[in-house]
Amino acid sequence: MIVIGPTGRNFAAGMSGGFAYILDEEGRFPTLCNQGMVDLETLELDEDIDTVQSLLRKHIEATGSERAQWVLENWDRLQSKFVKVFPRDYRRVVESQKQAAQKSTDRAPTAGVPA
Repeated sequence: MIVIGPTGRNFAAGMSGGFAYILDEEGRFPTLCNQGMVDLETLELDEDIDTVQSLLRKHIEATGSERAQWVLENWDRLQSKFVKVFPRDYRRVVESQKQAAQKSTDRAPTAGVPA
């Protein structure tokens, strides 16, 4: 989910899965967000940047949004104003899956080498 307009108060109340990316131009979002179940992060990972830009492009294609177009055109200035909302429960699931995948990869026999 991406939000490029204002949010109300109590955002993320009960949020337990997925991510939300919020454009926080005024720097007020942390005071409007219910942080009881989520962490707030800056938009720094290439994966997150690609996701936000892709969502903006899809929104433009689907709706012709001038606001989304403006965000992309001003990306260098606005990227630092995005906040990633990351539910703690979801983080535990994602990290557990990554660890399981890594263990599976570590145990997989190499091609041509007997196990």
